[in-house]
Amino acid sequence: MDARQDVALLELRGLRKEFAGRRGSPAVVAVDDVSLTVREGETTALVGESGSGKTTLTRLMLHLTPPTAGTVRFDGHDLGELSRRGLRAVRREMQVVLQDPYSSMNPRMRVLDIVAEPLVTHEPGAGARRGRPALRDRVAELLEAVGLPGDVQDRFPHEFSGGQRQRISIARALALRPRLVVLDEPTSALDVSVQAQILDLLADLQRSLRLTYVFVSHNLAVVQQIADRIAVLHRGRVVEEGTTDEVLRTPRNSYTRALLDAVPNPDPRRARRRQPA
Repeated sequence: MDARQDVALLELRGLRKEFAGRRGSPAVVAVDDVSLTVREGETTALVGESGSGKTTLTRLMLHLTPPTAGTVRFDGHDLGELSRRGLRAVRREMQVVLQDPYSSMNPRMRVLDIVAEPLVTHEPGAGARRGRPALRDRVAELLEAVGLPGDVQDRFPHEFSGGQRQRISIARALALRPRLVVLDEPTSALDVSVQAQILDLLADLQRSLRLTYVFVSHNLAVVQQIADRIAVLHRGRVVEEGTTDEVLRTPRNSYTRALLDAVPNPDPRRARRRQPA
């Protein structure tokens, strides 16, 4: 095992998030006492059905939503104690890829400006006219890294397939050379063959760029292909956690077993054996 995998890059301790109820109703607890460690160089999957708290937890990780209680530490820094300037510096190292690449892009922007947006935002002068040739070169490198030709920069999002748009989203997430990338259902809007290509790309990028992933999904078949560790969320709590092999082969929690039973089995003989007598 790589020594980096023993280093905690992201640590969640006792995280709780409540949202005020409507018209005097009780508060809604979206995340309840979650503690989790994401090790550097690994892929940690957050698994659960819709409404299990996955999205809220990822927003807490990125400090897009402040917690009601608990702490989030990135590379030893408590995000809740950082100044605005300090948080901005940390956010360069924490990027996200969303489920629907088309909805996360401005359809009126060209690929050049979409991929370069983080650079222009975080690096003053990157978007200036004198820096434009260098910016185009950097965007070409990013596009080529995700398997797209560098000369597509002047095209618009609608000119690409769903899988190509997700590659553009990944290129944008890599622009600032982050250490952590949160992948929020990045393949669920794609067909199966394209899903496999994107998962292979993510694995290659992780090895070459030494990335750490948090992979959010409801699909255990997809998670099995990419994750080192799995945390299963149910009603805002982590009900099971362990290596991918441990969780998928010997699940301890009934909710995890129910998720596994819902995974389609391509082998009908195995499916029959799994059915109760």
